[in-house]
This record gives sequence, C-alpha cells and structure tokens, in this order.
Amino acid sequence: MSGGFAGVDVGGGGIRVRVESGGESAYGEDAAPVPRDGGRVDLERLAARIAAVVEDAVRPSVPAVPERFAGMAVGVTGLPGLVRDPETLWRALGERFGLGALVVAGDMVTTHVGALGFQPGVVVAAGTGVITLGTDLDGVWNQSDGWGHLLGDHGGGAWVGMHGLQAALRAHDGRAGGSPPLLERLTARFGHPLDLVALVYESASPAHHLASFAPSVADAARAGDPVARDIWAEAGRQLGQTAVAAATGLDPVFSWGGRLFDAADLLTEPFQSTVRALLPGARFAPPRGSSADGALALARAAAGGEVRPHHPYLYVFAASRSRTGAEAAPPPPRTR
Repeated sequence: MSGGFAGVDVGGGGIRVRVESGGESAYGEDAAPVPRDGGRVDLERLAARIAAVVEDAVRPSVPAVPERFAGMAVGVTGLPGLVRDPETLWRALGERFGLGALVVAGDMVTTHVGALGFQPGVVVAAGTGVITLGTDLDGVWNQSDGWGHLLGDHGGGAWVGMHGLQAALRAHDGRAGGSPPLLERLTARFGHPLDLVALVYESASPAHHLASFAPSVADAARAGDPVARDIWAEAGRQLGQTAVAAATGLDPVFSWGGRLFDAADLLTEPFQSTVRALLPGARFAPPRGSSADGALALARAAAGGEVRPHHPYLYVFAASRSRTGAEAAPPPPRTR
C-alpha cells in the first residue's frame, strides 16, 4: 500500500494524528507532555513518538502500515522559538515512512488551516498555551502571544488552571479572594496543597499540570462558583484582545481551535463579545476542523507541490528536491 497521508498535531497536551490511506481513516493519540531538551522541543525523541503513534493508529484500521506516505505534515508547539532544527523531523521520518513530502509548521498554522481551510483570517489556538495567528498564508503573518506560561499565554489552559489553583490556595490560607469549591477540587485531584507544590515545581512540564486543572475550574464555574466564573470570563477577554491584535491587514474573520474551547459558553461568549467591542465589523466562522485536520490538509497540499515555505512558520521538505530535501526559503514574509 502506498500514497497515504498523515496529519500530526503536537501541542502542550500531547500528540494527535489523523491518517488516511487506501480509503481508510485512522486516528491516534499520545497524551504525554512534549519532550524537552533544555527548554526546547526535543525533536529526535518527538520523532520517535510521532512514528509510534502513526503506526499504532494505522494497524487496527488498515491491513498494513503504508509503505510510503505521499505527504505528512507536523504542526508542532514551540515553532518558531523553541524548535532548533526542523529538518531533524525530515531526517527521522522521511526514510521511515518513505515520505514524498513533509511539512513542519507551527501548531498555530495547522490550527489555522484546520479552522478556516486555506482562507485568510485570524485563528486563536488555545490549549495548554495560547498562540494566535492572523494570516493570508502569503505575505501577512501576524503572531500574537505564544510566549509561554511564564511570559504570556494569557487566557490559555495553564493560565486558567493557575488562576484556579491560586484561588484554591487563597481559600486554604483563609485569604480574601479564595474559592472553597476550587480548594475541594484541588485536594480531590492533587491531594494536600504541599503535594501540588512539589508536583508543579519539580516537573519538567509545569504548564501541563497547571492546565490539567482547567476542567475543574470549568466544573466549579458551572456549579455556580463566582470566582471560577470570573476566571473564565477574564480568559475569554484575554483571548479576544489577543485575536484583535493579530487582525492587522486582514479581513476581520475570526475562528478558533484547541481543546480549551471545549469550555464552550464559558469561553466563547466573553471571547466574541470582546472582539466585537474592539472591532465592531468582526465576523466569526466556527472551525471546520481540528489542528490534526489542518495538518492532514497541508500534507495533501504538500504532496501536490502546492505548499511553499514561509519561514519561520512553515518548512517544506521533499524527496525530489535538493540533497537534504529542503526547499529554499522565499523572501521573509511580513511578520509581527
């Protein structure tokens, strides 16, 4: 079997893949944190995990793992900024899967394509972190936020979880602004607050643990806790401000992606009302698909030679091109 396509979404919550081959579709997931090396994404370890998820996803769904994938696309968190050498994924995955073409892009690019197809607009990608991309996939590339849980990612999963845990700890201490319902959920999930402190500060991925509390903050908000509801309302406002900041030079069409938006009305109403208040002509387009869907669409387009690189957001490697397979970069796009 040959000619399959694979879309890979690598975010703070793990790896998700979508594979199409021989008329069959397969899905796979690895929920472990993204491997790091000195703060950067460890691409060699990541490649091994991607390969395992793709192969495990395909085996139950199709007779055999495809001998050759015509195209694969990987949307990876931390690109640009925390990905040192995207060609590492080409070297590790190209021969293993007989790739005709590989796209390595920021997960904000695959989320954008998943949400809007290949149409221009602004897409907020909110999961463990937050990064927003306003682009026409040509000359306009506006990034907003995406600075990590210590410097930014305002309104993202780690931000929501952190504020929820802070409110729980205030209740534990008897300080003003605390939330007893969130304290109950903290102890149910993590045990004593001292156990939480050890877990977060000793972790190689503290953002992952902070974000894991976001669903508990949503539960408390829906149960009527005003502190939890205020956290979600502020998260929506932060995402709305981030979205508007990325709209320069574009038709004001907005969409979204990422698992944080599973919070639905807790997040989407304050998000959209903030955007409308700042940009009255804004229009909203519900996402067509996920980041993995966007990666799959990029894989198909790359196999047909329809994707060109836009550094530092999108790299294209192909077996038919230069010795390394890397396509030469065009003039730098306008970024902000």
